[in-house]
Order: sequence, then structure tokens, then C-alpha cells
Amino acid sequence: MSTAAGTQRPSRSDITELRPFRVEITDAVIADLRERLARTRWPEKEPVGDWSMGIPLGYVQGLAEYWEKSYDMQRVAERLNRYEQFMTTIDGVDIHFLHVRSPVEGATPCIMTHGWPGSVIEFVKVIDRLVDPVGHGGDASDALELVIPSLPGYGWSGKPTVTGWSNEKIAQAWIDLMDRLGYERWVAQGGDWGANVSTAIGRLADPARLIGIHINWGLADPAKLAELGGPNEEEQRYLDRLQNATQAEVGYAVEQATKPQTLGYGLTDSPVGQLAWIVEKFKTWSDCGDDLESSFTKDELLDNVMVYWLNAAAASSARLYWHSFTSSVGTFDEVPAPSAYSRFPADNVALSERWARTRYTDLRYYGTPQRGGHFAAYEAPAEFVAEVRAGLRALR
Repeated sequence: MSTAAGTQRPSRSDITELRPFRVEITDAVIADLRERLARTRWPEKEPVGDWSMGIPLGYVQGLAEYWEKSYDMQRVAERLNRYEQFMTTIDGVDIHFLHVRSPVEGATPCIMTHGWPGSVIEFVKVIDRLVDPVGHGGDASDALELVIPSLPGYGWSGKPTVTGWSNEKIAQAWIDLMDRLGYERWVAQGGDWGANVSTAIGRLADPARLIGIHINWGLADPAKLAELGGPNEEEQRYLDRLQNATQAEVGYAVEQATKPQTLGYGLTDSPVGQLAWIVEKFKTWSDCGDDLESSFTKDELLDNVMVYWLNAAAASSARLYWHSFTSSVGTFDEVPAPSAYSRFPADNVALSERWARTRYTDLRYYGTPQRGGHFAAYEAPAEFVAEVRAGLRALR
């Protein structure tokens, strides 16, 4: 990945339509949250000894008590306000994003996208390493200049008031954002919905402008997989994982894809409800075994929940499932852009290399890190950084 290949750093005076932004959390918001936590009406304990019925009562009570009495309610603001943030309006929706400059001249611009139930907070552990590799024992040629937006309806981005904000529409908005920032050549990276958006960018962006994409999650057309013949041993394990997920884990997606508005009332009103809905997925989709806090501290879990709670984003974030699942546009279309894929071992969906190649027709890198799951940047930052660097080098 050449850091000087047609990439020029735009000066701030050349950029229009950007509004500086900082996260602000008022005392009144904090007082309201603490009062709601203290007044939680709890269900009875689950009649099983594990997470098979959902997140256990005892764990939620302990985390909620920590949130109310010990958690630093300004942590999210302090962590994000270390970086320049902006708002810009695209197709009538305000888009919040971090814009982190690199000290390396000619660093490669990269738009990095989160998914659900994540947020821009997932990337706080990797930002400094990616933008300043020299300062963290790396090579200047790997330096990135990061644009990290909150998806529409997520975080501090606006909430679309019309339908149609699918992966493809977001991808086009991100292309417009990179144009607005003045970048001539750039890359896209993402996992979960961010992988779908980056994949759509790989189909929609001008090949003369897009260097390529790196994803750490992916889907492929089952019909094309069938044409390859029977699965090998590795692929059968992935199919077994997918079958288990379909049987035991897909309820959240069905609800969010069909009735996100109904779901939103309870989660928007109850911080414990929002916490439980999100944290359960961090346990199920991470590389933590039976100990969630071996992968994430209480503070890290609550930082992410706070992004949703502060912005009353339960319904608006869930609507992305409705917008995308009700549209078949581009669902399994081939991606011609140079691509890199990292398969983290505990992710909820995994593609073998030959499966990935059925969709990503110019796949130049297939990585298999030894640890990490669905929230790789947050859970295994060193491995994530190594994969991003290796993947993007292959796109040179």
C-alpha cells in the first residue's frame, strides 16, 4: 500500500460543510441514568446455570450496580474527545465521525466502519497504533489517516426519518464523505455491518479512487458454495457454527429486521434492558470462553452501552436490519475491488479462503489470527492491527 500513490492530505481550509463536534454528557443525563438504574424492576432468576436462556440475572445485576455506583460516567466523552470529531450532513442525515490525522506524511486514508451492537468506541484501542506505527514499533509505510463514522442511527449520527438507508446507501454516503474530505485514493475497512458497507464500497466506488477493502467478517452466496462440492473439515466446522447461530442466536436479528420500532420502546426506556440486549452478544461472539471479562473489562462493556444509551439509539440502530434485510440489492454480488479478509477464530460467521474467493474475486490476503472474535479491534487490538496492516499491504 503506497502511502504516496495519488494521496494528498487536504488542508482544513479546503474542507467545507464540516462542523467540529465534542461529546458532552450533562449532569442531568447522569442523574437520570442513575435514578433509572436504582429503580430497575428485575425478572426472576433463570432456571438454568448458564447463558443458554440469555444473559443471567446475577451478571446483569452486578454490572448494573457497577454502572450506577462505580463507573465513571464521563469515560466515553474523555476517550472520544481525545480525537478530532466532526459532523457533516449527507442526504439529509447528520454523520458523526472521528478524523484522526497521521504524523506520517502521505499516510493512506482509511474509512473504518463499526457494526451492531458496536460503535466507534470499538476502535479507541487501535487508533494511535494505526495512525502512528513508528511511535508504536511499526513501519511508516503502514501509517493510516483514519475516518471513523458512526453509522446512521448509531452513536451521535442522525437518525434517518425515511426508509432506504441500507448498506448500499451508507456505502455511497461514505464515498461522498471521503470525496468531501478531499481524499484522492483510500481504503475501506470494517466488520459486521461495517464489513457489509465496506463490501458495498468495493462494488460501488470508482476503482481509480479505491485502493481496496479489508474486512473481518463476510458472507458468500450459498449457491456458489454448493458449486464447489462438499465442505472440507474446516468448512464443516464453520457450517456447524452457522447452524448453531441460526438455531440459538438469530432471534435478535429477526426482531430487529421485522419490528425494530416495537423493540425500541423498552430498550430506550430501560438502561438495564439496553445493557442486557447488547452485552449478551459481546459474550456470545467474543473469544472469551465462559469468562466475558477475560476479553472486556466492565468499563469497556459499559463504554459501548453508554454510546447507545446517551443517544437513545435502540430503535434507530435496529432499523438498519429492517432497511437492509428488506432489500436484496447487492446481497451476494461479486466484489471486484482488491480485497483482504481476516478470519478471527471466535467470530460468529467465518468463510474459508475458497468460499471467500467466490465473492471477493480479487482476494489478495486471507488472514487467520490466533485469537479474537467479532469485536476484534476492541477485544484483540494487537492482532487486529497486525491483520489490518498485513491485509492493506497486500492491496499495494
